[in-house]
Amino acid sequence: MLLALAQSLSQDIRFFSVFNYITLRAVLAAMTALLIGFAVGPAMIRKLAAMKIGQSVRTDGPQTHLVKAGTPTMGGALILTSVAITTLLWGDLHNPYIWVVLFATLGTGAIGWVDDYRKVVHRNPKGLSAKAKMFWQSLIALAVGIYLWNSATLPAQTELIVPFFKYLVFPLGAIGFIVLVYLVIVGSSNAVNLTDGLDGLAILPTVMVSTALAIFAYVAGHAVFSKYLGVPYIPGAGELAVFCLAIAGAGLAFLWFNAYPAEVFMGDVGALALGAALGTVAVIVRQELVLFIMGGVFVVEAVSVMLQVSYFKYTKKKYGEGKRILLMAPLHHHFEQKGWKETQVVVRFWIITMLLVLVGLATLKLR
Repeated sequence: MLLALAQSLSQDIRFFSVFNYITLRAVLAAMTALLIGFAVGPAMIRKLAAMKIGQSVRTDGPQTHLVKAGTPTMGGALILTSVAITTLLWGDLHNPYIWVVLFATLGTGAIGWVDDYRKVVHRNPKGLSAKAKMFWQSLIALAVGIYLWNSATLPAQTELIVPFFKYLVFPLGAIGFIVLVYLVIVGSSNAVNLTDGLDGLAILPTVMVSTALAIFAYVAGHAVFSKYLGVPYIPGAGELAVFCLAIAGAGLAFLWFNAYPAEVFMGDVGALALGAALGTVAVIVRQELVLFIMGGVFVVEAVSVMLQVSYFKYTKKKYGEGKRILLMAPLHHHFEQKGWKETQVVVRFWIITMLLVLVGLATLKLR
């Protein structure tokens, strides 16, 4: 929107041509999303509180969490609002990748909104059923996968690349590519959602991973840089740096209100959407395995739940009594049950994510 205006003005005033640079617009996107978050956040929190859209807390969980009951939730709407407005303002709206990531993000955000709304407004503890949630997530992920396959013009746009190896790539074919896209988007969406259980735990890792993906997107969309660093050249992918830094800016604004003790929670509306956003960007820039590395905290949190549930069902079926691997799942609750304070868990998981993001960025050169 603003890019089109700047391009029009640049015909008469040369200064406005600087807005053609993705790097400038990406930085401005981060700042814009941050300011929108700061400006809208307090009013949105007051509105959620007035509507009594409060978080319910598990009684079988850490007792320190009981004081959080009633804290406004669905705050992820603040993040999505900031990201959507900012991307439309600073992004190149002629770039199809912008619309793909917005579709995946806002689509999964809508699923989360319905789930949250049923839980906190209709007082339905089940919210949206697991089958319904998975169905709509799958529909969005498959739509993205089919579109990306059909719109691909270069082999590099659909190949699986292996980090740290310069020439190790695997052609996937239509079915393989679409299945991979599905697994990455749905998996990352649910993984971030499972991680969102402590104040600030999910949002800062999301900011760090999104910022790193902005670098990958810019490199992948630059013919010279991508050739020099040995990453697939994806024409148009550089524009996703604007979207990624919009997430970073909006995420930092949300963290201002979500830091311990949280004034607002993200809810499924934010967690499902942000996970899908990261997954969608990763598949476009062909960095699915790097996302797996950088988002290691999300991965481990999701795996901990799957192992806990599977082992409980297995032991219940075999021995008549379900047993658990962890004291409580997801993994962050296990550490709380072992005596770690909430802030300790959160900060330590942040540190781990920072290290994993650095490892992911190292794959740009170590090939």
